[in-house]
Amino acid sequence: MLIFCICTVIACTIPCGIYWKNIFDAVVAHTLRLCQSKIHIIYTAPAETVMLSVKIAVVCGITLASPILFQQIWSFISPALYKNEKKLVLPTALASTFCFLSGIAFSFYLLPLALKFLTEFAAGTIDPFFKIDEYLSFLIKLALAFGFAFQLPVIVFVLSKINLIDHKFLLRNFRYAIVLIFIVAAILTPPDVLSQIMLAMPLLVLYALSILIAFFAGGKK
Repeated sequence: MLIFCICTVIACTIPCGIYWKNIFDAVVAHTLRLCQSKIHIIYTAPAETVMLSVKIAVVCGITLASPILFQQIWSFISPALYKNEKKLVLPTALASTFCFLSGIAFSFYLLPLALKFLTEFAAGTIDPFFKIDEYLSFLIKLALAFGFAFQLPVIVFVLSKINLIDHKFLLRNFRYAIVLIFIVAAILTPPDVLSQIMLAMPLLVLYALSILIAFFAGGKK
């Protein structure tokens, strides 16, 4: 399983490495244009652009390989399930992929809004010059945080189907969930309050949605 996943990621990374400049223009430069602020991108080390291309290739390769990776992860868990529960593996893998990619897309929608607010906060006083490696790391960390955070409804669905939790459990622990969500958001996102709130708010909505999912997905006791 592990070797197959590594080979899949490598196979997806190679074309991403070849077209890394196109990916850079489509994603990084695009998010900067959307924020509608005058932002300058710089690099300060000779080999920084080389490492930039590698980072873009690897992250995009993992994203491209995500359907296979999720399928392998859920297949690895399936031996612990009952026969009727094993039918959930394929639809769960597809749902995980959809939620993961939706989380990444959602982060790309929110990021320009955050950049616009942050850069205009000191507009006319300080010009924003972003070091490309730091900016890309910020973008990747935020995108992956949203991608994995959006797995919450899928996880709740599976746990409800195998009768480990139900909607009453989620409702009963809602107060603790709020605290935990903000802690998780602080861990997953870059160290600024705005990013943490940007992740925590959707997670609270997803938790509320998960209560409904648990209500309808709960199996027979």
